[in-house]
Amino acid sequence: MTTTLPSPTLQLPARSGGFTGLLRAEWIKLTSVRSTLWTLALMTVTAIVVSVLISAITASQWDGASTADRQGVVDDPVGTIFGALGLAELVICVLGVLVITSEYSTGTIRASVLAVPRRSPMLVAKAVVFAALTLVVGEIAAFASFFAGAGLLQSHAPVSLDDPGVLRAVAGTGLFLAAMSLVALGAGALIRHTAGAIAGVIGFVLVLSPLASSLPGTVGEHVSAYLPTNAGQLIVFAHPDPEALLNPWQGLAVCAVWGVALLAVASLRLKRRDV
Repeated sequence: MTTTLPSPTLQLPARSGGFTGLLRAEWIKLTSVRSTLWTLALMTVTAIVVSVLISAITASQWDGASTADRQGVVDDPVGTIFGALGLAELVICVLGVLVITSEYSTGTIRASVLAVPRRSPMLVAKAVVFAALTLVVGEIAAFASFFAGAGLLQSHAPVSLDDPGVLRAVAGTGLFLAAMSLVALGAGALIRHTAGAIAGVIGFVLVLSPLASSLPGTVGEHVSAYLPTNAGQLIVFAHPDPEALLNPWQGLAVCAVWGVALLAVASLRLKRRDV
């Protein structure tokens, strides 16, 4: 991601403008980097296109699919439509890391802490702005993907927002992405190095989460259930596994707690150590 050095004049008003001023400054910094907005726009378009393709392929191959495959789609059409969720999650995780580590790599973080000597409010404002932007973009992608996919699957696996659990699953997609944005931002603020933070977050999402369930006994079951990705994704299924340790809202809460905890530790480090 290419970044531009934010002028100190964008930062200094935050000192006298309270937290609202901080939010405004972080919004200007975030939206002034064109690659951030382009990445979010590309993620939205890609998620919708992939969801449409998955739904179209599922509908076109319906007659040749096995009974088990058909039943899986009928039982939870939303899960089929949201086949691109993993891609969107990865984009948000990488972008969340870059939002903070790019300031360390360019040195512009010094301007931020100069304008906000207490430091922690700056990190909180950054988290609020990025999570809010991710939520809006995630909801746009989720609802657009759902309506497009539902239209293609209508003749085989009809689904609407009025069906039990569907509205929660669709709206929950944006909430899940916002929660994961906090996890990524917190990891980036802790590690402060772009390559290391991205490797850590992606390894956590792609490697640790799937492998945790292979741990012996109930240990693996509990560890897997409380990892941020596994817990948060429960919200996006209209009919989650009834035997899961967490219900969808509990899973989303666990994911959000991970993000808040990482940001809290990063805030302590930011206050106690030089940037």
